[in-house]
Amino acid sequence: MTGRFLPFAMLLYVLVGFFLLIETAWGNPDRQTEQRLQAMEKRIQALEKENAELERSLGEQYISANEPEISARLKAVESQVYSYKRMARTIDGLEGITAGVGLTMVAQGLSGAPASSTKSSELNYRGDVTVSLPAGSIGNANGSVFTHFRMGQGLGLENPAGAFASVNATSFQRPGSQTSDSTVLLAQAWYQLDVPLPFSGNPDLSRKHLEFNFGKMDPFLFFDQNRIADDETRGFMNQAFVHNPLLDVGSDIGVDEFGFTPGMRLAYQNDWYKPQSYGVSMGIFGAGRGASYEDSLSDPFVILQAETGQRFFGGLEANYRIYYWRNGRGRDFDGSEKKHSGVGLSLDQKFGDYTTVFARLGLQTKGRVKFDKALTLGAEFGGSYWNRGADALGVALGWLKISNDYQRESLGLDGYRASDAEQLAEVFYRYRLNSQFELSPNLQYIRQPGGNKLASALTAYGLRVQLNY
Repeated sequence: MTGRFLPFAMLLYVLVGFFLLIETAWGNPDRQTEQRLQAMEKRIQALEKENAELERSLGEQYISANEPEISARLKAVESQVYSYKRMARTIDGLEGITAGVGLTMVAQGLSGAPASSTKSSELNYRGDVTVSLPAGSIGNANGSVFTHFRMGQGLGLENPAGAFASVNATSFQRPGSQTSDSTVLLAQAWYQLDVPLPFSGNPDLSRKHLEFNFGKMDPFLFFDQNRIADDETRGFMNQAFVHNPLLDVGSDIGVDEFGFTPGMRLAYQNDWYKPQSYGVSMGIFGAGRGASYEDSLSDPFVILQAETGQRFFGGLEANYRIYYWRNGRGRDFDGSEKKHSGVGLSLDQKFGDYTTVFARLGLQTKGRVKFDKALTLGAEFGGSYWNRGADALGVALGWLKISNDYQRESLGLDGYRASDAEQLAEVFYRYRLNSQFELSPNLQYIRQPGGNKLASALTAYGLRVQLNY
């Protein structure tokens, strides 16, 4: 403010001095008038000096201890405004970026294993970091990039006594590495383009859209999903309950040794009758050597899925998915590479506000595999029944039916006559300490592991610790 009104003050002093000079020239100046003129001259000199110091201080970038107060205040305001602008630019730059961090640790023991078993207890951990970034737009379609980093140590109890399914699907370690090696792996890196329909319509009003993905990915993110049996870090830990056993345990998904593969996906989603929804999708992924970027486009794994979200039993949420797959590089139980195919069903249905049931059914239609039929089912009960709303109790049963081909030839391959089915059961309780910290005691039972009627039943027990950010 001083810098703005200083010229007017100087002008006022000049005019007053001018009139006093006129009075002196035409009148009779006295000693008092002369003193006033001298005082005015000194004041003008002081104002000129103050103005020069103010202009000099405002020209400097930083605040000094000796500059005028008005200059310091102006610079403080400018600095604050600049910091606000910089913060706004930072927020704009981070808009659309999401990230998540998960740490899973499991301590597990085993009883009933044969004396030849090398493991009776095991400890392992796994870390997962995901980052999703906006990738611009193409017309009215929006793109994004998803990346997933994984690390871990400890193989867990794996498949005790020749069981088909691992009792700890959370375990992760680079094959062939020492347990001290926890090198970070770029597990997934893929691009997604969301295209609202119709193409020329308003994307904010669109109730139909296309999705296109390509890159390195986990096919189970997009196929065979399930609301309560799809995440080994919070739900069921037995591998047979996490995905369709024919695809995962039976390896017909064709992914690499880490569980990932290059590929692409195209999907159509229709939410016009929301909350009901409908969708169809197709995925093409590298299989066998193709999953490790060798001949990736030769004899791929192809899967087609139709799905719907419904509201049954008075508006309770449900999801139903049916799919067909073909693996151009499937592995028979004797190790030979052949074409495999099969069909599957995955569903989850709420019964009441705090009970959700799930079921998966798999049928191998082509390929000489150890088990060719699989059925898993179970339920999760919310803790609101016992005044622990964030807790949950899960119960699941599984049945992996031995194929006729393997039953005939298993004696020569594995030294026992496989028959009937491997039967599984799992119970867990998820106890939430806070929004980031959960503890889950877990109990599993395996009868006739690997279809061997002579094998003793196994019991695996453990505790899972889960941290999420």
